[in-house]
Amino acid sequence: MTALDTSAGSATAPRDTARREGGTPTGSGGGTRADRAPKRPLSPERIAAGLTLVALIVLGILAVRDVGISLPAMLQSWGNAQNFLARVGGLSFPEPADLAWLIALTVGLVLVGTLLAAVLSVPIAYLAASNTTPGAVWRAAARFVGVLTRALPDVVLAMAFVLMFSLGTLPGILAIGIHSIGMISKMFADAIEQIDEGPRLAIRAAGGSKLQEFTAGILPQVLPSWVATVLHRNDINLRGSVVLGYVGVAGLGLEMSYAFKALNYGKGLGIALVIFVLCVAMEVVSSLVRGAMLGEQRHTRSWIDRLVHPRLRSRPAAPHPRAEWAATPQTAVRRPWTAQRVRHTIAGLVAVLVVVGSVAVSQIAWLDLFTFWAKLPEVAARFWPPSFGSYDALAMLEAMRETVAIALAATVLTLLPSLLLGSLAARNVAPTGAVRGTARLLLVGIRGIPELILAIVLVVITGLGAQAGVIALAIGGIGLLGKLIADSFEEVDRGPERALHAVGATRLQTYTAATVPQGTRALIGHGFYMLDTNIRAATILGIVGGGGVGYYLLNASQGSRYETVTAIVLMILVTVLAVEGLAMWMRKVFR
Repeated sequence: MTALDTSAGSATAPRDTARREGGTPTGSGGGTRADRAPKRPLSPERIAAGLTLVALIVLGILAVRDVGISLPAMLQSWGNAQNFLARVGGLSFPEPADLAWLIALTVGLVLVGTLLAAVLSVPIAYLAASNTTPGAVWRAAARFVGVLTRALPDVVLAMAFVLMFSLGTLPGILAIGIHSIGMISKMFADAIEQIDEGPRLAIRAAGGSKLQEFTAGILPQVLPSWVATVLHRNDINLRGSVVLGYVGVAGLGLEMSYAFKALNYGKGLGIALVIFVLCVAMEVVSSLVRGAMLGEQRHTRSWIDRLVHPRLRSRPAAPHPRAEWAATPQTAVRRPWTAQRVRHTIAGLVAVLVVVGSVAVSQIAWLDLFTFWAKLPEVAARFWPPSFGSYDALAMLEAMRETVAIALAATVLTLLPSLLLGSLAARNVAPTGAVRGTARLLLVGIRGIPELILAIVLVVITGLGAQAGVIALAIGGIGLLGKLIADSFEEVDRGPERALHAVGATRLQTYTAATVPQGTRALIGHGFYMLDTNIRAATILGIVGGGGVGYYLLNASQGSRYETVTAIVLMILVTVLAVEGLAMWMRKVFR
C-alpha cells in the first residue's frame, strides 16, 4: 500500500467508524451532528393535516372576500349610523325597581341553568374520560352526548321548552342547562384524564369502592379546574341569555327584544349597556372565586386577579409555623378554626345562599316538571319528521354554506388581532405590566359585549346580510380567543425562554423561537374551538338579519313550522360533528 493509500485509509477510518456507530463526521461547526437535536420526521398524516389547515385558512380568506367587507363601504354607510344615532336620541332604562328585578331574574336563571349543567356533566365526564370509563362504548356514547348538546342551539331548545312550559324562566334554565353540558362535560373529562393516578390507585388497593375512588381520589384534584370551568361557562351563558329573550324567556333579553321590536332603540341600547356592565361585573366575581379556589395556580393570572387578590402579585411567603397544625395526631383529629378555614366556611355559606336565592328569584314552576310529560308526545310530533317544507333543499344547503362561510371568515379575521392582543396580555410576553394590564382590560371589555347586540347595531348601520354577522363575530371572538391565547402562552415551559434570554436573544426572538412553537398546539385547538363557536353563533345571528341559515330558522319558528326547525338543526349538528372530528384529528396529529 502506498503512503497516499495509507493516509487516505487512516483519514476515512474515523468517518466509517462514526457511521457504523450512528454518528456523523465533525463539521466546521465544532461539534458532531449527533450532538444536535434530531429533526422529527414528517409523516404523511402530519403533512395532510398541515395542508388541511392551510386549505381552511385559504377558504376563510376567500369567504372574507365574498362577504365584501371594505372600509370605504363602511365609511360610506356612516350616514346610516348618524341617522340611527339621531333616532336613538339618549339612552333610557326601565324603572329602578323593575331594572333591579330584571337583573336578579337574569342572573338567577343563568346561574341555575349553569349549575344544572354542571351536575349533569359529572357522570357524563366520568364516562367520557379515558381513565375512568367502563369501556369504549360508554366513552363513545358519553362523547356523543357532549357533542350533541353542544350542537343544539340554546335558542332552539328554548323554543321547544316554551311550547312545553309556556313563557317564564324554566324554558331558559333548561335550554341553558342542556346546551352547556357539551362544553362543561368535555372540560370536566379533560381534567379527569390529567389527574395524578396515585391517590386513586392507593384507594383501590386499600379496598375502596368506585364512589370512594371518585370522592377521595379524583374530586379533590379536579375540583379547582371544575370550578373555573363552571365560572367560565356562566359568563358565556350570561351573554347568551340575551338571545333567549327573542323566544320568550324572561329577563333582560326579553325586555331588550321588546324595545328593539318597538323601534325604541334608546331603551334597547340602555338595556344592552346594563348587560355589558353585568358581564364585566360577573368577570370580576368569577375572578374572586377563582383566586380563592386556585390560589397561585396559573389559571388565575389575569389583571382582575391581581386587582382583587393582592397576594397574587408576589411569590407566596413561607408557611407560618402555626400552619403545621395538622402534623400531630391530636390536631389532625380535631381541626382548629384558623383564619383560612373561617374564610372558606364563610365563602361556602355565601355560595349556598347565592344558589338558594337564584332558585327563589327564578320562580320555577316545579309542578310543570311533572305535568309537561303529557305535552311531550304532541310537541315531539310537531318537530318530527324533519322537512324543509316549502323551502327548496338547495336553497337551504346554500344557506348552511353561507353560515359556515360567515364562521370561517370571522375566525380568520379574529386570528391576527387575537394573537397580537393575547400575546401582549401574557405575562411572559408583554414588555411591561402596564401593557399587559391594558391588553387584559381590552379583552374583558370586548368579551363583555354580546355578539347579538353588536349584530343588531351593525345590521341597522350596514343593512341586512352576512357582513354584519361576520364583523360581529370577529369582534366578539377577539375577546374570547385573545384570553385563551394569553392563558396558553403563560402556561408554556419557561425553560426554553430563559435559555434564549441567557444567550442574549431579544424579546421578539424569544417569542418566535420559544413561546409560539410551544403554544402552537394550543393555538390550533383554540382556533377550531373558535370555528365551532362561530358556526353556532352565526346561526343565532341570522335571527336578527346577520345572514345564513338563521334567517330560515327564525321564519320557521315564527310560522310554527317546527319540522323545518328540526331539519335545520340536523344540518347544524352534522356540520358541528364534522368540525369536532377535524379538530380531534388535528390535535392528535400535532400532539
